[in-house]
Amino acid sequence: MRGLLPAGVWKRLPLAADDLLREPVYRRLWLSILTAAFANQVMLLALPLTAAVLLHASPTEMGLLTAAELAPFLVLSLPSGVWLDRVRKLPVYVVGEALIALAAASVPCAAWLGLLSMTWLYGVGLLLGAVHTVSGSAAQIVLTQVVGRDRLVQAHAKNALANSGAEVIGPGIAGLLIKLLGAPLALLFNAGLLCGAALILRGLPLQETVGLRANTSFLGELMAGLRFVARHRLLMTLAILMSIWQMAHYVALTVQILFATRTLGLSEQAIGLCYAGMGVGTIVGSLLGHRLSHRFGPGPCLVLGYAVTGTGWGLLALAPEGFWGVLAFGFMLMSFSAGAIFIFINFLALRQSVTPEAMLGRMTSTMRWLSLLAAGPGALLGGWLGEHVSLRASLSLAAASALVLAWAAWSLPAIRGLKVLPRSDALPLGA
Repeated sequence: MRGLLPAGVWKRLPLAADDLLREPVYRRLWLSILTAAFANQVMLLALPLTAAVLLHASPTEMGLLTAAELAPFLVLSLPSGVWLDRVRKLPVYVVGEALIALAAASVPCAAWLGLLSMTWLYGVGLLLGAVHTVSGSAAQIVLTQVVGRDRLVQAHAKNALANSGAEVIGPGIAGLLIKLLGAPLALLFNAGLLCGAALILRGLPLQETVGLRANTSFLGELMAGLRFVARHRLLMTLAILMSIWQMAHYVALTVQILFATRTLGLSEQAIGLCYAGMGVGTIVGSLLGHRLSHRFGPGPCLVLGYAVTGTGWGLLALAPEGFWGVLAFGFMLMSFSAGAIFIFINFLALRQSVTPEAMLGRMTSTMRWLSLLAAGPGALLGGWLGEHVSLRASLSLAAASALVLAWAAWSLPAIRGLKVLPRSDALPLGA
């Protein structure tokens, strides 16, 4: 599982001399990301469809399911950052992939035993959130250790390109699996792919740095991470902007499957085909994101991402039922994935580029915590609006929030003026 393809195959590919895929360690990491991306396409559809179609979840219950996945971020993000700075990150990343596979496999097992309910799915969501909180932070640090700081934007763009291939092909496969097997059973396929992703990562040759001594004060180091981010103008600005965008994202995410099934009347397989639009958007974002960031700067490219995602949510909120509504749903998914690429390849590269290596774990966890503070309330608000007002009201709120955010971010010189990646010693830390 370590290489999947012989090294000679990669050497014959028309890659630039400095392309990251020519490097064996990054290549294995990229292949694992690609494998996990296919698994995520199944999870992305199968879990909410199990709730919406099989268990007939209400919009409020869908909001609670989304909030369950987010709750661990609020509890575990900060302490996990301190812990990650004390341990090797790669084993945490590998175990995380295996635990997500276990969570996915538990859904069909519960269905066979007659135990499947929304309460069970809430438990799965909590486990997924806990793993993503810890393992997701570890994965970002592993990437930094593999590629170095000066190639982070290229690495994030290539990782996005791996996701794009899965997003083009994956939703159709996921929709077909769900149609043939049902949403719960399709999650077994998801579990198998995630196990494969973990095996590719296992034993990855990597020189890891442990930044903290085990006898240092846990609480003191946690507070040091908080102070580092709080005193860093750029990091705090990015955290506030991302928190608002994540709120809008989760308002829309909570209702979009319900909108597709109940307003547009789409079948599971049709939804899977529409989700291929995400792959198209990711390809566009991956191919253009690095170029736009290089030409106009990471700050302006970040703002563009906010505007593109808001536009997609707004068009879907206004879309009629029938053929044009289906097209609008596909366009929304495409614009979301393209805009999200513009946002994340720059957001992640910016925050990692200005942080000393010994502080990476605490910075990553602190930034994720701050960025997702408003996401849980956003999911609950989206579900409440969807149930008590309309599903379109939730989408409209998401669109308005993202578009106002784009205008506000562009008005900030600290964002608009970011033309190159700064270094950890290039920006002041004062408020």
